[in-house]
Amino acid sequence: MQQKSISITFAGGDAGSWRVERMETVTGPALPRVSRIAVIEGRDTPLPRQALWFLRGITSYERYVRRAEHEMLVSRQPPLGRPAATCAALIPICKSHEWWQLSQDERREIFEERSHHIAAGLDYLPAIARRLLHSRDLGEPFDFLTWFEYSSTDTGSFEELVRKLRKTPEWVYVDREIDIRLRRD
Repeated sequence: MQQKSISITFAGGDAGSWRVERMETVTGPALPRVSRIAVIEGRDTPLPRQALWFLRGITSYERYVRRAEHEMLVSRQPPLGRPAATCAALIPICKSHEWWQLSQDERREIFEERSHHIAAGLDYLPAIARRLLHSRDLGEPFDFLTWFEYSSTDTGSFEELVRKLRKTPEWVYVDREIDIRLRRD
């Protein structure tokens, strides 16, 4: 059964339940620095007026995942919003023109067969909850917004996961990436 898409907006400014601990531009243009981020679900929810920027995305079907991989992800994926998950990362990513010129099966080959993106992520579940949002078709400045939640005791594991992924053949195609680390008050 197809899940209903969820629209999410990340509002960067001086309001929100997530305090920014670190904002690092990995590659490409930076975002203006902010002290807090609000996470707003739904299209009808009012947005903060004083935000410096908004990043919008929508949940969608899994593009490069096979049935068995999907079932493993679903069986291990914890829910977002767990009380112990006081740390988060928002990592907006924009892939290169060359990436989007590849066919779906060529992207899958790079994504999983060569980079082992799904397999790497599975190694860190259920400690790290994740949500992938698609933004490319919305005309947003990033193609994907990746959101992760984890406990402070799993910070080292999250850092290890990010290091692994950034060393893969897939990351050659990343033109813009911002790494925002957060803590919930």
